[in-house]
Amino acid sequence: MKKLNVFSAAVLACTMFVSCTSTGKVVPKKVETPQTVTFPSKDGLPVTADLYMAYSKDAPLILLCHRANWSRGEYLEIAPKLNLLGFNAIAIDQRSGKTKNNVDNATKLAAEAKGLGTTYLDAVQDIQSAIEYASKLSSKKIILWGSSYSSSLGFTLVKSNSDKIAAYLAFSPGEYFADLGKEANWISTEAKDVKVPVFVTSRPSERKDAQPIFDAIENKDKTYFVPETDSKHGSQALYEATEGNEASWKAVEAFLRRFNK
Repeated sequence: MKKLNVFSAAVLACTMFVSCTSTGKVVPKKVETPQTVTFPSKDGLPVTADLYMAYSKDAPLILLCHRANWSRGEYLEIAPKLNLLGFNAIAIDQRSGKTKNNVDNATKLAAEAKGLGTTYLDAVQDIQSAIEYASKLSSKKIILWGSSYSSSLGFTLVKSNSDKIAAYLAFSPGEYFADLGKEANWISTEAKDVKVPVFVTSRPSERKDAQPIFDAIENKDKTYFVPETDSKHGSQALYEATEGNEASWKAVEAFLRRFNK
């Protein structure tokens, strides 16, 4: 018999509970093949995204941003699992990226075709536009989720979008922008004034990078999870092939639970 991991067991238990009661809760479901859409960034560049809209606009929505040299393909495995937890999701291509899971970064390709910059900082406008686009897909404030460089940029965007963002999850944040002219503690400074609930996670070996950012957050509604295993960088910590992914999923579920009541 195939052994269920912690995540699978939790989803199975939830499904059984919902199916056997008449509380009016929606039966968990997931989107296997997302709908691909585009919307304009601040400079008019088309941003490509995958929609995992398993439920109506009344369900909470998570905006998923990828790591360096990757694409929205980072979330092919993760987004359907978020669906099963009761969330809609949208995974975007920022113009700073490349390819992941055989999904090319269409926003990056479009930017190159137009001769536009594709640095980490150039991608800020893409995430901002995605926040505005995603907010129209849900009747609730959205949840922002970043991986690696995008998890750091997220702290700068949460501050200026408090009217649209309910919570923030940052996977492997760090001060990645000194080579782009930013101060060595830029993200820590930005994180200081974040008021929404925050979940930070990183590999044990990345604690030196993430801990100062976490400590800088003055808001007490914050969680820092470090797995016991070495895990993987960014959102890849949640992949089924990653050792210890069950513990990481359990921590994520515990944080998200309050936003899906």
